[in-house]
Amino acid sequence: MIIATRLIVLMLLISIAQSATMAQRRKTVVDLIVSGGTVVTMDGARRVMDDGAIAIKAGRIEAIGRASEIGQKYAAREVVNATGKVVVPGLINGHTHVPMTLFRGLADDLDLQEWLTKYIFPAEAKNVTEEFVRVGTRLGLAEMLRGGTTTYCDMYYFEDAIADETSKAGMRAVLGETVIDFPVADNKTNAEAMTYVESFVKKWQGNALIVPAIAPHAPYTVSEEHLKAVRAFSDRTGAPIVTHISETKREVDDSIKAKGASPIDYLNRIGFLNNRVVAAHVVWPTEEELVLLKKLGVGIVHNPQSNMKLASGVAPVPEMLKEDLPVGLGTDGAASNNDLNLWEEMDTAAKLHKLISKDPKVVNAEEAFEMATIRGARALHLEKEIGSIEKGKRADLVIVDLDDLNQTPYYNIYSDLVYATKAADVRTVIVEGRVIMRDRLLLTLNEGTIKADARRYRERIIRSLGAGTLPE
Repeated sequence: MIIATRLIVLMLLISIAQSATMAQRRKTVVDLIVSGGTVVTMDGARRVMDDGAIAIKAGRIEAIGRASEIGQKYAAREVVNATGKVVVPGLINGHTHVPMTLFRGLADDLDLQEWLTKYIFPAEAKNVTEEFVRVGTRLGLAEMLRGGTTTYCDMYYFEDAIADETSKAGMRAVLGETVIDFPVADNKTNAEAMTYVESFVKKWQGNALIVPAIAPHAPYTVSEEHLKAVRAFSDRTGAPIVTHISETKREVDDSIKAKGASPIDYLNRIGFLNNRVVAAHVVWPTEEELVLLKKLGVGIVHNPQSNMKLASGVAPVPEMLKEDLPVGLGTDGAASNNDLNLWEEMDTAAKLHKLISKDPKVVNAEEAFEMATIRGARALHLEKEIGSIEKGKRADLVIVDLDDLNQTPYYNIYSDLVYATKAADVRTVIVEGRVIMRDRLLLTLNEGTIKADARRYRERIIRSLGAGTLPE
């Protein structure tokens, strides 16, 4: 009798195990599941899901739902537990000059023209090489990833090296090779620059992480002929155009004197503007020019802290948002900010425009967060791929603590994210479905080596400029 009972129990256990195995086999196998936590989707309905989960396969989001629902339908090779935390779309830094992290603090408290002509351009002429660019890029990438930025838009020299370092780090970027009408580190003539861009775009187009672009510096540093050539290149290749427009009042006044039109009107007159352009700053547009930019589909990137530090002015962001323009947030280069922290930019954008407009209701917390995510994706013309947590989009996710002292107590998710969260609250970063920072540990970059290389460059830069040339 005892033996028979034991056999029955054994058979039941085997049956249960077989049923469990069959149920597991019926599940769809994915690469990664992020389970638990509050999921802030930034989708069209702005869904916020408590105890949510995200299934990821081949770098894209396979499904989103309650943790219990995803657990029933999917099995993963790797599971990231986000319980007690918040899962948000990867942040988008819409305007950088990432190697300039090596010039951080070199010259401060100056207006744009003096800062550029007396300090930055000379420092670049004496120091920028491909090695410099790689070292500065790695430093900038590490800083951005630590703060939850998963995509950035850049304009600098040796952009092929920046693409290489970015790809190795597993980060996403729109990277614009600079075109400018004077000799620079990588190309001494316009012809050389255009040849470089041709090769650069051809090499990286179609890459999962890198979108190669062409970057005419500004309408005051690139001739009409060369700007038209840039537009023709973009038309032929489909490459985005990254540029600075209407950053200062002086730029606008000089353009009106020299060309009889503001920078935006001038660029429209020569047929330069279209829906592949990403325009940084746009501090001094008229109401009519905002209508024009919207009609043409130009992406705009607001850089509040850089514009404040250089006293460039305050962009009319409330008006841009009211008209639903594609306006994102950028840090600018770390030489004029002096960091690459999107959480600070969100906080600053919301508060700055309240102060200037004397209206505490403008640029609310949700709108500020939009500018760093889905609206920022629109500014880069990538809203179909990134910027929100939706089925089919690239799996770029950030897991953020919700229980630090600065976040306690918690009432409203957008308020908490914009006004209370700091870069140090970011715990885990996922790009293209790959975990590249886990529990604050960078998995694709060596922090110790990055810091040591940057400090060596500090000594080189100081020696190159000579005693007495740095501002006190």
